[in-house]
Amino acid sequence: MRGGQNAQPTQNAQNTLSSLQTLQAKGDNEEDKKLREQTDNFEALFLQIMLKDAIKNENPLYPKQPGSDIYHSMYIENLASTLSGSFGYSELLFNYLRSLQK
Repeated sequence: MRGGQNAQPTQNAQNTLSSLQTLQAKGDNEEDKKLREQTDNFEALFLQIMLKDAIKNENPLYPKQPGSDIYHSMYIENLASTLSGSFGYSELLFNYLRSLQK
């Protein structure tokens, strides 16, 4: 029975946390959503510039095929947009711009 009693407070804490996250998501107004989208886009652009320098498509063992530059740039763009929002630059910029709005 003790295991069941200990599980109850943990479940209540998880429910409270999910309720707070839901309220926070509902509390974001339309301007915050647009600002978040723009800061994520800026971070994606920043990451794309960094990834172009980091991931070079130059290998002397494999000569370039027609269109390989296009596929490489599409790969870098997709990778940058997938990674955006997870590096923290977007969050910093969002908080700074949001504080300037108020």
